[in-house]
Amino acid sequence: MPLCQVNIEGAGLANPGGTRARLARALAEAHPDAPVIVLIHGYKFSPTIAAHNPHTHILSLDPRPCWKAVSWPQRLGLGESGGAEPLCIGVGWEARGTLWQVYGRAEEAGAGLAALIRLVGALRPGCQVQAMAHSLGARVVLSALPHLPEGAMGRAVLLAAAEMRSRAAGALATEAGRALDLVNVTSRENELFDTLLEWLVAPHARGDRALGRGMGPLAGPGRLDLRIDDEGHRAALASLGFRIPVADRRFCHWSVYLRSGLFDIYRAVLTGALPADRLAPLLPVAQAPARSRLGQRVALPLPFGAGEAS
Repeated sequence: MPLCQVNIEGAGLANPGGTRARLARALAEAHPDAPVIVLIHGYKFSPTIAAHNPHTHILSLDPRPCWKAVSWPQRLGLGESGGAEPLCIGVGWEARGTLWQVYGRAEEAGAGLAALIRLVGALRPGCQVQAMAHSLGARVVLSALPHLPEGAMGRAVLLAAAEMRSRAAGALATEAGRALDLVNVTSRENELFDTLLEWLVAPHARGDRALGRGMGPLAGPGRLDLRIDDEGHRAALASLGFRIPVADRRFCHWSVYLRSGLFDIYRAVLTGALPADRLAPLLPVAQAPARSRLGQRVALPLPFGAGEAS
């Protein structure tokens, strides 16, 4: 089955020769029309530490026991028969350390991801790569865009993205960024983590917000927020046959891939069956979030521009 495991080391690929050989074999085994999807994990994983290896966790077909371990490749259709089976490339990068260290390292890893995508293009000319990433993995994806030509990455699904809007704006203004179809998956369950990013990790300008709160002015043709906590968005998805349950907890950084039914949506987006431009008109304007009690529970000041729409 076409699952290829690749690691990034610094700003490049670990074991470049071996990586090229494995990727060439995987591309040869995959159906010529199969979508190529890179999968990028977030914080706390390390491909060099067995207990924290993403290739035996969410990037595996058979994850080790853990309440947060679901097989991303399997949920995206890997292992099914037929020509629609994707080639999944699980990408590991060093995401252990302090949040500050890993936030900085994610930008460097973006250059390594771009090297991987260029290698796919060299091995299969004309092949367009799609991407799905969680948390700080979204920063890796966005950081790859300045290093890529137009169209090298076609579609991306970012899950609870741990990046600031201002930095995302720079990435999306590049040649590759302008051509990218982007679905930004958000949930108020991630509110605590967005606040920590804004105040404790990423330097921010006045009015800047975490991408996990929505794209704000970055939204537009081919770029949309999918708010899985919003009743109107869930109803629109149900009308298309995608049913997802309501949240069952107040805070959860992983609900964007643990909640049932979501991978059917992600697969449709990544394979082009449900492009962002088709989905966008069906989604109503999300309801304004209820006033958060986070500030009452955690002694953090509100960010600059907190009174602005998020």
